[in-house]
Amino acid sequence: MLSLIVFLPLVGVLLITLLPKKFEAAAKWLALVTSVVDFGLVIALLTRFKIGSAAIQFEKEIAWIPQVHIYYHLGIDGLSLPLLALSTLLIAIATLASWKITVKPRLYFAMILLLSVGLSGVFLSLDLVLFYLFWEIVLIPMYFLISQWGGPRRQYAAIKFFLYTFFGSVFMLVGIAALFIYTGSFDMIALRHLTAGLGSGAFGTVAWWIFAAFAIGFAVKIPIWPFHTWLPDAHVEAPTAGSALLAGIMLKMGLYGFLRIAVPILPQAFHHWQLILGILAVVSIVYGAAVAFAQTDIKKLIAYSSVSHMGFAMLGIAAGTAAGFSGAMAVSISHGLIAAMLFLLVGVVYERTHTREIAKLSGVAAAMPRYAGLFCFASFAAMGVPLLSGFVGEFLSLLGSWGSAALPHVLVVIAGVGILLGGAYMLWLMQRFIFGTPSAAIEGQPEISARELTTIVPLAVLVVAIGVYWTLLLQYADPIARMLQKLVGA
Repeated sequence: MLSLIVFLPLVGVLLITLLPKKFEAAAKWLALVTSVVDFGLVIALLTRFKIGSAAIQFEKEIAWIPQVHIYYHLGIDGLSLPLLALSTLLIAIATLASWKITVKPRLYFAMILLLSVGLSGVFLSLDLVLFYLFWEIVLIPMYFLISQWGGPRRQYAAIKFFLYTFFGSVFMLVGIAALFIYTGSFDMIALRHLTAGLGSGAFGTVAWWIFAAFAIGFAVKIPIWPFHTWLPDAHVEAPTAGSALLAGIMLKMGLYGFLRIAVPILPQAFHHWQLILGILAVVSIVYGAAVAFAQTDIKKLIAYSSVSHMGFAMLGIAAGTAAGFSGAMAVSISHGLIAAMLFLLVGVVYERTHTREIAKLSGVAAAMPRYAGLFCFASFAAMGVPLLSGFVGEFLSLLGSWGSAALPHVLVVIAGVGILLGGAYMLWLMQRFIFGTPSAAIEGQPEISARELTTIVPLAVLVVAIGVYWTLLLQYADPIARMLQKLVGA
């Protein structure tokens, strides 16, 4: 079942590449059917998943390169299942959002499906080498999506994205190699019991340096300050679907890496990194929110807001408590839904006006009232308004951080100020973008279409469902959070 979920999109890629040029318009239909079926398989998996357990389920292990103990090892638990569901849902939505792509459609939709292969593989791999392989696969299609279908500075943004994230991957590869040298294993689950001999985790020990290698690799992907500078350029220049996938799911790979690899495998080093990670998280929260105020491009504002929101997830991880870990997982899913929704909504206006400058886009409510209502809804969700999903993760992250013995309370207080800043810049954006007299670019523009609504409404429904009924998400996160707290001894 897991292998089918990972590699079904690859079948779609092959079918699309075999399409004759005169039938290349059918590429979008092939991609949509493949992505919807793949998401359907994940829904079927959800119905068979045993809730309340932190154990790996649907495990599959086959010797791949036995000479060096590399295995094709897949499995799923409450950490990876929600991310897998989010990933396959966003791939299907991104495909539908790209319906008007006419330039090289075969290559475009093949890259979307190849991205799905890499993302699913990352969330299902339990062998470090296999994990690294899928991690690197993700870079390739996103590079092409930005460089071929992006904005005016797309080449610069694509190269910067690739080099930054590849830089992080090199550190991660060093960590993987070091773990194997000292333990003789690439198995993520077995390694939890094999790293006790790597030292106390204090500065200078083997465990500390290996954790540092993984932390840099994952921090670049999240991204946490000061590794964030690639993100705004990539978001601004990427096509709408690329931005939605980048913010909605690709940034979550870094958080997943901390929760799946760095924290449970090297808990002794994690204790000596908690304060550092907590400080970097709080800097990201405040810095991202403050810089968002200075932006004149809507996409760039949302990009910097992502830096701020992902800081809350990192703060929850740094806390080392069950509530903090649950909060980090909740932020991952909630931010994925909300950020994807915001970028898709920005794409709707950009497609009509060919500008993202806030000063040129006032008065949307008068011309496109349904669109304006959806944008306000997504903005309130991003602010963390109660009864919407954004509140769940940030509340739990702050709660878990306050109860952490490793983090001073002043960090939590400063993070709370970040929430106020987040509310302020989103309200400021709404005031200028949604209300007032319609600008020349907005006046007379058609209302959001049925196809565009189809990409937004499912995300909005999930935002409300999680915000009202927390258990919908926490029933998967809590067992993993308790297991992680036990491993780190918090």
